[in-house]
Amino acid sequence: MYDSFHPGQIWLDQEGKRIQAHGGSVFYLDGVYYWYGENKEKTTGDNNIWHWGVRCYASTDLYNWEDKGIIIPPAPDDLRSSLHPSSQMDRPHIIYNKETQKFVCWLKIMHKDGSQTVTVLTAEHILGPYEKVRENLRPLNMNAGDFDLVVADDGKAYYYFERVHSETICADLTADYTDVTGYYSTHFPHPYPPYVREATAHFYRNGKHYLATSGTTGYLPNPSEIAVADTWHGPYRVLGNLHPADNSDTSYHSQISSIFKVEGKKDLYIAVADRWMPKHMALDYNKYSKIFENRFNPNATEQIEVDDTLLKCILDKNTSVADYVWLPILFNGERPYIDWKESWKIEDYE
Repeated sequence: MYDSFHPGQIWLDQEGKRIQAHGGSVFYLDGVYYWYGENKEKTTGDNNIWHWGVRCYASTDLYNWEDKGIIIPPAPDDLRSSLHPSSQMDRPHIIYNKETQKFVCWLKIMHKDGSQTVTVLTAEHILGPYEKVRENLRPLNMNAGDFDLVVADDGKAYYYFERVHSETICADLTADYTDVTGYYSTHFPHPYPPYVREATAHFYRNGKHYLATSGTTGYLPNPSEIAVADTWHGPYRVLGNLHPADNSDTSYHSQISSIFKVEGKKDLYIAVADRWMPKHMALDYNKYSKIFENRFNPNATEQIEVDDTLLKCILDKNTSVADYVWLPILFNGERPYIDWKESWKIEDYE
């Protein structure tokens, strides 16, 4: 039994197994927290398995999690399916539609040709079963990367996503939450990685909308960024690094996937993050970020030597041993920031 969080350490479920809910989010329903994400238990890097479905866990204290099983199973017998284990399925997000009384799940799918689409599923309960309602969706006819889904108090829903290697988009969802309406706004334009923002996570506090994002360096971590706005569509004002005390410029060797407010707490928001590469924390961020810039910048001239250590890391695809970094968000006025904590308790916050 756990009675506190231990960021970056191996986190086991109540059966003593590694929790597999990567790129994950937390949904609160009827006194129970549901933590769901990519099941990477078979993604060892020596096979062609990118995922083994979406797995979900349940908890009443946020420390100890019961495995509720795979709520969206893989489709190993259908090579053309976006749910085939070799399909690069990432970052499930589930929202609830009060009008249709359906849970709606969006999945990001990366294709071998470099394009990225969305698969949409619905269910009558958060634990499923889920039925596929859209596949190969190209929202706004764009390549749609990492994203977040958010429902406003009035029931309207919004889709924040990376227009791949370009900018961040905020798009209105249709009334049933299974598509976009066509209305959207653009934010944070950048010419190429690692500066393009991905892994967008939205939260709302004291009348302000916040977007936390990371740069684009694959599974290797990079400096986070936080921006604030008065409305869903902005304009967003960049406040700087969300992890300002982290001298490694790696967001404490993690990438945020979502942010949620703890029920019953006045002002406690938790950033849910993955430490995708726990075996490679000694790498120099500035060096490998230059590799990404050289790859995508057509005018790049600086040559970066890739030594054996860096090459080994870049080629390492074993995400079955990825860990989690859950940390509380602190505030200085309207400015959010995250400090490192070896361990911490919910009970220490109002």
